[in-house]
Amino acid sequence: MSEFWSGKRVLVTGAGGFIGSHLVETLLHGGAQVRAFIRYNARNDPGLLALLKRQDFEALELVTGDLRDADAVRQAVTGVSHVFHLGALIAIPYSYLHPVEVVESNIIGTLNVLLAARDLGVERLVHTSSSEVYGSALRVPIDEGHPLQGQSPYSASKIGADKLAESFYCSYNLPVVTLRPFNTFGPRQSARAVIPTMITQALTGSTIRLGNLDTRRDFTYVSDTVAGFLKVAAAPGVEGQTINLGTGSDVRIGDLAEQIIAMLDHPAEIVIENQRLRPEKSEVQRLISDNRLALETLGWSPQVGIEEGLRRTFEWIRENLSRYITDRYVV
Repeated sequence: MSEFWSGKRVLVTGAGGFIGSHLVETLLHGGAQVRAFIRYNARNDPGLLALLKRQDFEALELVTGDLRDADAVRQAVTGVSHVFHLGALIAIPYSYLHPVEVVESNIIGTLNVLLAARDLGVERLVHTSSSEVYGSALRVPIDEGHPLQGQSPYSASKIGADKLAESFYCSYNLPVVTLRPFNTFGPRQSARAVIPTMITQALTGSTIRLGNLDTRRDFTYVSDTVAGFLKVAAAPGVEGQTINLGTGSDVRIGDLAEQIIAMLDHPAEIVIENQRLRPEKSEVQRLISDNRLALETLGWSPQVGIEEGLRRTFEWIRENLSRYITDRYVV
């Protein structure tokens, strides 16, 4: 990583999450002074930041709160030059069950971050979108101009948040850029996501229970996603833009399961389970990125292929299997 981050004071919301914890770790190793914002809980649980090396964890400024609390967000933004806004409720099945909470956290939470960044004069705000905002591909590969389709409460909430970020750039000249990752995967990811779901089931039994096997996704390894965040936060002249981060290739979920089974030393059967199926009109059939803008504006391209990424993820999960619930569906 370049020396750009040495001595910079930065805020990461959603720091205790999968991508957030990797981003925090990388920023610390680059010399940044990192304030990590996580959602308060009575257990004093810092989420996946607990997996950082002790010296890294002790170097953090850890603050707790709720993105829906404007005062908490403003305090967190005070005194930093760069904000990485990753905090969100991200589980699509959970959004079916609790759409109000998801909308409040993702839209009102983002509004609070935007307001604080505007009023406190941050140098750059990186807002995190999701490839889910595109819905089922109307054309492939999906470029940043593809129509946005709210096929789940989660995707609708992210569309709303993205448009708020756009409006703050247009209305207040806020130096915000929106990054749109495609299906990040890797070590530390929870069994809410499809790759850890498959790996944990494969390691602990002879059956992999899945939903739709024919959907296709563009999987990006977590270190590549983190590299994109760092590049977009430091790149000149990208304010107001939305930039995809994806590999530009996709894989069928059923075929991905077969790849994982081939990594085992025992056979496994793939079974479709109804509770894992999305409502028909809500299912996103295909996501595959057009990543040319990231290459042209950031010099970013993926460095870790799906095979190597799966191998690294498989080994990490095997060594940390006790962290996973494997006997029931995790939403």
